[in-house]
Amino acid sequence: MTLRKFKPGDWVKIKGLPSNQKMEVLKYVIKKDPLLGITNSNKYLECVWYKNGERNSEIFHQNKLLKIHETGGLYKA
Repeated sequence: MTLRKFKPGDWVKIKGLPSNQKMEVLKYVIKKDPLLGITNSNKYLECVWYKNGERNSEIFHQNKLLKIHETGGLYKA
């Protein structure tokens, strides 16, 4: 069994990218591969972020993300 590294509400960013795009973890999801079918649901996360007032979401493998210890909401004040 794979351990979950994050929980809903955690703030994360993508490893290795110079961009500091802060994303919030929504939930773990089941990833469906078109060739292999369903893959392990304990490894993929749905994350959300806002850019230019538009909400974006995407599914990422948990090993591609780093937890950041920043407080505050998605909008900059």
